[in-house]
Amino acid sequence: MQKKFNIEVDCANCAAKIENALNKMEGVNRASVSFMTQKLVLDADDDRFAAVLKDAVKTAKKIEPDFEIEL
Repeated sequence: MQKKFNIEVDCANCAAKIENALNKMEGVNRASVSFMTQKLVLDADDDRFAAVLKDAVKTAKKIEPDFEIEL
């Protein structure tokens, strides 16, 4: 399942770090974080999507404490 979310991330470097971390997570098929459009595209296993999304938000907040996502 692939979903797009509006996010708030402060810099392109942080967006790149978050994208790299999310792509290494178990259950994530592909993640794309765009600083320019303030979007997160997350492609994850259908049966675990909610849990993967929750872990993805935790991971992003560890990298960038000001990270916000509209669910």
